[in-house]
Parts: sequence; structure tokens; C-alpha cells
Amino acid sequence: MTPTYSRRQTMRALMLGTAAIGLTEKSSIACANDKPPVEPLGQCTLFPQAVEGPYYFDRKLVRSDIREGRPGLDTNLLLTVNDATTCKPLTGARVDVWHADARGVYSGYAHQGDDHKISTKDEIYLRGTQLTDTRGRVLFRTIYPGWYPGRTPHIHVKVFLDRLTLVTGQIYFPDDLSKRIYRERGPYKQRPNPDTDNTSDFIFKDGEREGGGIVFTIDEKPELLTASLVISVDRTGTAAKRAMGWGPYLRQLIGL
Repeated sequence: MTPTYSRRQTMRALMLGTAAIGLTEKSSIACANDKPPVEPLGQCTLFPQAVEGPYYFDRKLVRSDIREGRPGLDTNLLLTVNDATTCKPLTGARVDVWHADARGVYSGYAHQGDDHKISTKDEIYLRGTQLTDTRGRVLFRTIYPGWYPGRTPHIHVKVFLDRLTLVTGQIYFPDDLSKRIYRERGPYKQRPNPDTDNTSDFIFKDGEREGGGIVFTIDEKPELLTASLVISVDRTGTAAKRAMGWGPYLRQLIGL
């Protein structure tokens, strides 16, 4: 059974700093022996904010393996969170990720798919939460995301700086890699021709104005990808609050 934690438990762990490591013991052990195959992009460059999108929900799914049996190319998602000012890792920071499956469908929502007839209500695949270890790292085991109309392939991420302030962003993949995977691999090759790539995606281009769109550093093996990125944040929360505006901030406040 997948362990879940209440908002109070998760946020208490966040507030306790190093004590929060207990919640991610398994992922920390995995990360401890996994060195990034190449230096990931984003080192000490402030991570650009991006829209949350319509498919986020918080089930407090504290786990490293988020695949839930979904078919697709196995992908390790290795994220490091650090302070953009000091370049030092942030320990005990909560990181949420979520993304579409190989069909371009998110868990938990109706009216999806090319014909808008797919419902995945009550499903929780490809979503998870972890707290960063002493090196600021989390490792999620997932699959390569599929595409859906109007968007280039991407991973959504939230980093909670405190109980109310968060960094929300989207991380992308190299276009040539996505095109090759969709053309050559099942189940992706059932839909091999995405209608949008990084150069034409409006959110990707919007991020470029802030130093994004941010693209993963990729290490590719025959049956496993490792997608790495350093997420540098303003630890004071000033940049995040300015980018969030009052609307998202108040929603966070009401939701607690």
C-alpha cells in the first residue's frame, strides 16, 4: 500500500528541517549511490516560475516510485534543490512532481485524450512527493511523458519554500529525443507525431524570458533514461511570492 501523509504531517516535517529526512529515507538511500551521469543544467540560475496547469491535486503521496504500472520508457527523475544565492543544497524541502502518461493523459481527471472521452478519476499514477535529502536531492522513478494537443512534453514541479510559498515550474525534454522516442518506442509510437515542440510551445517560450524554458540534462541507456536538473530557488521566498501573485497565495492559505 502506498504510504500517505496528512498535510500537517508533511508540513511539520518541512518545518523541522533535518528531521524531515525520515520521510524520504528510501529515496535518500537511492540518491546516495546515484551520481548524476553529467552535470545537470540550472546550477545557481534562478528557476523560472510557470503556470501550474489544470491537473494538479495534492494526495500527499510521499513516494519515490510513481509509475503505478503505467507502460512507457523507464525514466529516473533526479532533481537537486539549492539556494540560488549560496549554491548550497536545501535539506528537507518538499518537492511535488506530476505529468502525463504515454498517451498524454493525467491521472485523476475526466474528459482527456484526443477525443476527450478518457476518464482517470480516482487514479494517482505519475504523481508523488518527496523531501530533499542532505544533498538537496530527490529521485523519482517514472516513465517518459507522452504529448497532448497544444503542449510539448514536460514535467510539472512544485518546491515548497515554507507553508505558503512555493515555486511552480515546468521542465522540458530535448525535442530530438522526444521525436525519436515517439517514433520508435511503444506505446508512444501509437501517437508518433506531436503537434507541438519546444520551439512552438507558448509556456516554454514564456519561460525563456525568465531564463527558461528549462530542459533536462539527459543520460540515455537502452532501457533507462536519467533526466537531471538543478532547481535553484530564492530561499527568502521573495521571487516566488512576486511570481505567484495574491491568487495562488490565498488558495494555499485557504487550503491549509
